[in-house]
Amino acid sequence: MYRTRTCGNLRLADEGLVVTLAGWVQKTRKMGGMTFVDLRDRYGITQLVFNQEVDAALCEQANKLGREYVIQVTGTVRERSSKNPHLATGDIELIVSKLVVLNTAVTPPFTIEDETDGGDDLRMKYRYLDLRRSCVRKNLELRHKMAFEVRSYLDKQGFLEVETPVLIKSTPEGARDFVVPSRMNPGQFYALPQSPQTFKQLLMVSGFDRYFQIVKCFRDEDLRADRQPEFTQIDCEMSFVEQEDVIQTFEGMAKHLFKTIRGIEIKEPFLRMTWQDAMKYYGSDKPDLRFGMKFVELMDIMKGYGFSVFDDAAYIGGICAEGAASYTRKQLDALTEFVKRPQVGAKGMVYARVEDNGNVKSSVDKFYSQEVLQQMKEAFNAKPGDLILILSGDDAMKTRKQLCELRLHVAEQLGLRDKNKFACLWVVDFPLFEWSEEDQRFYAMHHPFTSPKPEDIPLLDTDPGAVRANAYDMVINGVEVGGGSIRIHDSQLQDKMFKLLGFTEERAQEQFGFLMNAFKYGAPPHGGLAYGLDRWVSLFAGLDSIRDCIAFPKNNSGRDVMIDAPSAIDDTQLDELCLKVDVKE
Repeated sequence: MYRTRTCGNLRLADEGLVVTLAGWVQKTRKMGGMTFVDLRDRYGITQLVFNQEVDAALCEQANKLGREYVIQVTGTVRERSSKNPHLATGDIELIVSKLVVLNTAVTPPFTIEDETDGGDDLRMKYRYLDLRRSCVRKNLELRHKMAFEVRSYLDKQGFLEVETPVLIKSTPEGARDFVVPSRMNPGQFYALPQSPQTFKQLLMVSGFDRYFQIVKCFRDEDLRADRQPEFTQIDCEMSFVEQEDVIQTFEGMAKHLFKTIRGIEIKEPFLRMTWQDAMKYYGSDKPDLRFGMKFVELMDIMKGYGFSVFDDAAYIGGICAEGAASYTRKQLDALTEFVKRPQVGAKGMVYARVEDNGNVKSSVDKFYSQEVLQQMKEAFNAKPGDLILILSGDDAMKTRKQLCELRLHVAEQLGLRDKNKFACLWVVDFPLFEWSEEDQRFYAMHHPFTSPKPEDIPLLDTDPGAVRANAYDMVINGVEVGGGSIRIHDSQLQDKMFKLLGFTEERAQEQFGFLMNAFKYGAPPHGGLAYGLDRWVSLFAGLDSIRDCIAFPKNNSGRDVMIDAPSAIDDTQLDELCLKVDVKE
């Protein structure tokens, strides 16, 4: 055998035991006649000891070892004289009697340690080396454990795991599809699934009343920290359910993951908030509730005093940062510059400090009496030492979103976004449609199979924009970790939905006729939810990007710099696929 034990499981109780280990050389240290080698494998690090006086040839062999050499050693476990409390194996060392070099290695381009000297691009190019670092490996171990617990929980709830096709039909609604040309069907294309949505609904028609799948999905969209072109969903669907049944089932799964993965037991129900309230009080449909700073509208208080910025505004609102009155003028100017950035888009910011004596000192004192400023203070329930920050604009929704960015930025500065604290929330009652001024038409806010609230169905004929969706998102710490809806299972209602979305009868039949035909054979009421596995893992690991919990991720340009993909294909392949490439500058 190459090894009898691993580099992470030897302890003081193993003292005197003769073992064989195999792994990679992390580092070597020569001290007088002694050579120390840290040997690493997936399970940990063990210190090896070579003694010049005991075996000079063996010690000389050890001195020639380079970083990342693959070696096998046999030796005797001994208690360390200088213990290392930072290592699980820090109480022991291995006195080596035999060394075999299994493979040499060139010096890696960065150090294989938690605190590495390699930048992001370099580590992505050599991702197979980056994966040797224990911090990255732990993310993938966490991912494995979470997937295991998901399967365990859903199996006990009666769910059946079913695989759905990866080569499907393109449906150009929502995000862009990745398309795959078909050699056997010239001029025609498959699409990679953005989600298994229609297939899981067909499984409900088929009588598989509880389905799940941990599935790869693909979206050709611009990337950011919580997006990759390919990502993994925990995709689920249930029959004979209403919204409350789905919420209870998957809130239960979330609590199961918190308990089994993080050791956190959550007994109370998750908070619930309507989409309207989320946008009104936090400017986001995924509010971070680990801290306060709820929006306060100030239209009735601040208008009509000659300050034209407020007098001409369609919305005036602000946040109160507790204990932040100590912000200097330089810090406040920096906040003003932050909200003026193009990605935020505000024209400026007004601030007010609540002083120790209760008076309010603001940047617009010349327009407002202390009496009015006190009314403003009361609206925020502000106390001495608090800082009030106010934005205004001619578009209420846009200004709230700007205020949201300011709220998150200030919370980050004040250390309120603790990654070891979790605030769980269901956002419900989304609008069914969103209106596009550019296209002068409605789009589905989620997808065209989302059911309206039963009591809002009459509004489809009179006021479609006011119709609420039977939809729900789970939000944790300002991250949407999952979402879903009750689906339309009635053919006539689905037809009406397609018409409102601008589908002709022919187009609806062409794209979704298979689903509509299936409904004619008896579709049960059904609904579901999809969790983002990548987002769950990054949340539990305290990561800023989902990229760090994916084995081989793409960079921000959607490229795999390790294998240099995407890449051009040769003319023979293009001919077989009946394709010509015309790259526009």
